[in-house]
Amino acid sequence: MTTKTIFSPQPHKGWLPWGLLAPFLCIFFVALCALGPEPLLERQGWVDARGEPLGLNGWYAFLVIPFALNGLLILAWTLWVERRPQATIGLTGPAPVKTLLGGVLVGAATILAVVVAIGLAGGYSLGAVAPALASPAALTGIGLLLLSFVVQAGVEEIIFRGWLLSAITRKLGLPVAVVLVSLTFTFLHYSPHQHWLLMLSSFLFSAFACAWAIRAGSIWGVMGWHAGWNWLLATGFELPVTGLMVDLPALLVKLTPQGTDALTGGAQGPEGSWLCSAFFAVGILVLWLRRRKAAA
Repeated sequence: MTTKTIFSPQPHKGWLPWGLLAPFLCIFFVALCALGPEPLLERQGWVDARGEPLGLNGWYAFLVIPFALNGLLILAWTLWVERRPQATIGLTGPAPVKTLLGGVLVGAATILAVVVAIGLAGGYSLGAVAPALASPAALTGIGLLLLSFVVQAGVEEIIFRGWLLSAITRKLGLPVAVVLVSLTFTFLHYSPHQHWLLMLSSFLFSAFACAWAIRAGSIWGVMGWHAGWNWLLATGFELPVTGLMVDLPALLVKLTPQGTDALTGGAQGPEGSWLCSAFFAVGILVLWLRRRKAAA
């Protein structure tokens, strides 16, 4: 067994789960917080029978309630069971709010670059430009969705790239931790009959986020990146985010997919495109080379 640390070398004073147990514990935590509130959300008319959000209120509830519960559960587990400081799960570093906001901007810019690349390859036809600007109600919804995605993405980063990555690293070492975290992330984002390109994209998404967190020595930046990516994908183009549509006019430009699903991602949206997977693969390589150069 190889014991290492990332983010902070401060020791844990409680019980740290075995390396191979941690992913299953993570799946249990996520399932508990996702399925527990679902009957309430369904009774309120916020989600359908499949647990997918209905309307804007459904999106706010879907993004905030289960993820907030999950975040509180993970923080409580870390503090009271593992008994280790928050710095050891990546909540460390100077100017966290500034770093988070900078990450949001980078996340929005990167998904914009992916969408533009798909468009230049012939994957979209252009529609109305910025129709959301004509609707104050739509702009309010887009703003509230940004806050909601900050909660959702922030908690996912605390769970996967913060707690799980650091816990497995302490038991099995960093390379094994990145693979197990990315496999767990892919499993929890899997749906039946999902195209293999989307599964590949989910794995590379997680590996890229791991590389970012490791390179930065904290998760504040990647929390923002994840939120900015999801938010602009959901609101910028009237395209699906992981197969789900937000019923709002586009903030930037309405795009209609054309061409093959391999290029556009089909019903799953741009994250299912091979160009998205290529972006993550290049990003992982760049971050790894920078880390290697810094360590030399």
